[in-house]
Amino acid sequence: MAPSPQQPSGHTRAEIQQRCAAGECLLLVGPRRVYDLSAFVRLHPGGPELLLQRAGTDVSAQLDGPPHRHSENARRWLEQYYVGDLDDYDPRQQQEDHSKEQNSSSFPAVTKDSKMDPRCKAVDEDQELVDWRKPLLWQVGHLGEKYDEWVHQPVDRPIRLFHSDFIESLSKTAWYTVCAVWLPLVLYLSWHSYTSLAKGETWLFSTFTTAYSIRVQKTWFPLLFIVGMCVWSLVEYIIHRFIFHMSPPANNYYLITLHFLLHGQHHKSPFDGSRLVFPPAPSSLVIAFFYVLARVVFPEAFGTSLFVGGLFGYVVYDMMHYYLHYGSPKKGSYLYELKAYHVKHHFEHQNAGFGITSKFWDHPFQTLIPEETPEKED
Repeated sequence: MAPSPQQPSGHTRAEIQQRCAAGECLLLVGPRRVYDLSAFVRLHPGGPELLLQRAGTDVSAQLDGPPHRHSENARRWLEQYYVGDLDDYDPRQQQEDHSKEQNSSSFPAVTKDSKMDPRCKAVDEDQELVDWRKPLLWQVGHLGEKYDEWVHQPVDRPIRLFHSDFIESLSKTAWYTVCAVWLPLVLYLSWHSYTSLAKGETWLFSTFTTAYSIRVQKTWFPLLFIVGMCVWSLVEYIIHRFIFHMSPPANNYYLITLHFLLHGQHHKSPFDGSRLVFPPAPSSLVIAFFYVLARVVFPEAFGTSLFVGGLFGYVVYDMMHYYLHYGSPKKGSYLYELKAYHVKHHFEHQNAGFGITSKFWDHPFQTLIPEETPEKED
């Protein structure tokens, strides 16, 4: 999925049109710069149709909006797909196009002989802050005060964390592994909880009093399951906001390394398909903690019913997170809006939009990503 490492070269309009007719997606930005987004079409937050409809054309106006003005990170991301310049550009139109670009965008126009706007340049160059040929986990802690800016400049390339191939394999997970590992446990614990409640031997508050204790019937199970899912949605928000998005001190090598291991890697390479869901090995430790907590705080069948609802909520969360990165939801649907919302979290509003399965908890905690208002023309 990463852009091909081809060297920039010259292109003609006829070649571009021919390749677009064959199914590729080449775009122009400004008078000359050519980009090959064929590998990114399916993942585009606005849907593949928006890119395919504009294949072979200049998309400068669409980058500037309205309705959506692309962020500096989005423009930096685009530079990874730069493949060269247009050779048969009519020089008589250069001055006119240059004037239009200056009037329509605060980003300087880029011609063949000019340097790219430094705010939009790709970050994964030969002189990057880290050596991409080596595992990153042991390097990022040395970035210090540069880490926060670096980790929030996303790139489209795979990440290697560890030297050991075996440990590296444990840090990667295919999306279906989550379903294969946890859904059988969800089914078993659901059956176990329901049959245990059906015995009529589960009582609430019996530890404190017998006079006011409440018998938990088997009909309670669906409600407890749903409550567990709702509790997970809050836990998901808290973990994402306060743990995954902690701000490690610039002088603390170990906390920076921990942050990158937990979540920073995902923000650095948001479309690395092998790192979009949580690996079963470390997630089993967290899941075991919540299972024990539920069993200690509540009666066995009652706590397990809540827990299994939360576990199912976690599976839904992981699957939805994967889909928000790799899926192509129908325009106007709930998932389409949620995908656009989540991509804004990655590219523009890293300190807001912490909800994955919904925006619900972003409202009361006031971390909702502000909606864009179309710019009015003078």
